[in-house]
Amino acid sequence: MKSLAKALWGAVVLAAMAVAPAAVAQTYPTKPVRVVAGFPPGQATDVLGRAVMARLQESTGQQFYVDNKPGAAGIIATQAVMQAPPDGYTLLLSSSGPLAVNPGLYSKLPYDPEKDFVPVAGIASVPLVLIVNPSFPPKSVKELVDYARAHPGEVNYASGGQGVTNHLVMEMFRSAANIQLTHVPYKGGPPALTDLASGQVQVMFETTTAALPFVRQGRMRALGVSTVSRITAAPELPTIAESGYPGFSGVPWVAIMAPAHTPDAIVKKLNAEINKALESPEVKQYFLAQGAEPMVMSPDQLGKFLKVEIGKWSSAVKASGAKVE
Repeated sequence: MKSLAKALWGAVVLAAMAVAPAAVAQTYPTKPVRVVAGFPPGQATDVLGRAVMARLQESTGQQFYVDNKPGAAGIIATQAVMQAPPDGYTLLLSSSGPLAVNPGLYSKLPYDPEKDFVPVAGIASVPLVLIVNPSFPPKSVKELVDYARAHPGEVNYASGGQGVTNHLVMEMFRSAANIQLTHVPYKGGPPALTDLASGQVQVMFETTTAALPFVRQGRMRALGVSTVSRITAAPELPTIAESGYPGFSGVPWVAIMAPAHTPDAIVKKLNAEINKALESPEVKQYFLAQGAEPMVMSPDQLGKFLKVEIGKWSSAVKASGAKVE
């Protein structure tokens, strides 16, 4: 019944918008817009999304408020938006996890990122930093690999959970380096970082947004980054690729999606406003300080990007052996 009601509502909205799409684009939004995020406050998706939403509020004169609904690897938030009216007043602030990793990870995923949503705009790519506890001997990627080979299975690495992005990227690295590591999954990044800082685990990949403050405080040591090229926020850090693993890359990202059947006029208006925000000096500077790169895309470009990413991360999931029923 829910799917039927949603389809009927979509037909009604589409019919109404077809009357005067240009007028709709000019007047939208006429009330506050709810932006649902599947992550808690303070994580990269939330932090970067809020910076852009603040700019949208300035440019449109309407509130774009973030509604955090963490849990179930982003599924709770994603379902909430999928079932919302496709009128532009409920959007999804999401990442590569729910949108590109989950399709290959869950055997029974209650949504289809490509069929149940329309791409609106990219927000940012967020590199991962390979970090270790300061008391852990290795001081470079090579030293980590050498240490792991000398102590097979004794090095514990943390992640934000089974099958999440930093788990998969570490498995990609483990496979490329041909080393044995022991996975210790946590319920989210914050508790994993806490245990890494205290020495309960030795190593993990984490987003620049979350990891670099710990590194700058001396509570962790960074060995490298997951991007093909060095990052502006920490140019002194070598890439995993240049540390002996050419072509290595594993980069999460953040984007805005809307329920399927959201009118094109609204999607285009949102895309233009978000891209304008991303290109503003203030947002660019803030993103770069966080180690993130603005991701300026058209809706069509984001849709094609999503398709490629689903294929890439599905292959990573298969290689890792991770699966959630």
